[in-house]
Amino acid sequence: MKLIVGLGNPEKQYEKTFHNVGFIGAGDVAEIFGVKFKKKECEASVAEAFVNGEKIIIARPLTYMNNSGRAVKQLMAKYKISEEDLLVIYDDYDLPKGKIRIRAAGSAGTHNGMRSIIGETGLKNFPRIRIGIRDEEVNIPIINYVLSEIRKDDYELFASVCRKAGEAAAEFARGTTIDNVMCKFN
Repeated sequence: MKLIVGLGNPEKQYEKTFHNVGFIGAGDVAEIFGVKFKKKECEASVAEAFVNGEKIIIARPLTYMNNSGRAVKQLMAKYKISEEDLLVIYDDYDLPKGKIRIRAAGSAGTHNGMRSIIGETGLKNFPRIRIGIRDEEVNIPIINYVLSEIRKDDYELFASVCRKAGEAAAEFARGTTIDNVMCKFN
């Protein structure tokens, strides 16, 4: 069983913000597998898919970004998910906009959602897909930037990169090793 988590904030006002590209990527995974987010459990909106006979849980925490770890910890406990079967999709201000970086493990960096997951679960050796959001032309505080709406002229770029992140996560869900996913999508 695998757990794919897209990070974001649940309210409509955050729907098209940079901080919600993880939610968008998780939505793309659900679309690829033809499932919808129908359940609410463990403080998350959840979609379930079956891939090659294996159950895949796709989740969007409803705890807001800075408390994402609560939902992830609960889901991992409920479904007995191992560290290597968790994959998290999230925005990364340290990467230029439109870039994708997949890693098998790592630190939280400057990301509060990842800091929450690592803090709550005590784990850091799980795969992650980082979606770059930094725009060199914009010079505002990070907190204001990540909660700002994606500009219309960048929307197509972010829709494309979120789709690519979703495809990478779907590949992982199908049983491809994270190393092979990195070779294909990085």
